Amino acid sequence: MKSRKEALRAAKKIFAASMTDGRLDESVVRKVVARLSESKPRGYQQVADAYVRLVRLEIERNRAVVQSAVALDEATKTSLVADLRKKYGPQIAPEFSVNPELLGGMKIRVGSDVWDGSVKNRLERLGETFN
Repeated sequence: MKSRKEALRAAKKIFAASMTDGRLDESVVRKVVARLSESKPRGYQQVADAYVRLVRLEIERNRAVVQSAVALDEATKTSLVADLRKKYGPQIAPEFSVNPELLGGMKIRVGSDVWDGSVKNRLERLGETFN
């Protein structure tokens, strides 16, 4: 059985090979997963787990989830996407949704970065200061 460090090192090499022009190549990812499951080399489960984690993190890093209390107009969306691409690069893929629970404002999540400018968040923080 491979050690955890060896499995992670192998997964990182495979992950690096899965990139094309700085982007994750979906067809290569499918081939890698199929090859690992077919050949089942020594310690393949640890390598596969580490590889899947790296792929998931890369997908999340390039996805922007934007929640707003009301539907955003096209001008606001365009401006927001331009700002996100300026900060994170042209590969960012925005996903817009309406969440009435926010009461107002918006919440944006890109990977592990979260910006919460919602009224709900402000009210919760205000409530914490008085408790």
